[in-house]
Amino acid sequence: MDVQPTIDFTQELDEETLFIVSQTFKAISDPTRIRILYLLFEREYAVNEISDELALKQSTVSHQLRFLKNMRLVKSRREGTSIYYSQADKHVMQILKQMIEHAAHC
Repeated sequence: MDVQPTIDFTQELDEETLFIVSQTFKAISDPTRIRILYLLFEREYAVNEISDELALKQSTVSHQLRFLKNMRLVKSRREGTSIYYSQADKHVMQILKQMIEHAAHC
């Protein structure tokens, strides 16, 4: 069972929490990164598959994936010479999904 920590909204946020939250929102504020994360909702993809699917240069995709991996929003696994990427943070993916649903209803 996944136990969620209890948050006391009456207390101020500490600096580390503020930093992590702001950096996470910064990470998902870029249209290219949103497109990549959206693609990774359903399954994992290799860099070249993401590049083909989104009509982006492979170098652009690699750069954005590196950023997302550093932010711990995607994870990778190697299979032979290919590296496959998938979502790594279901909480952030849920926030992204909610924001997409919100935008669709505006």
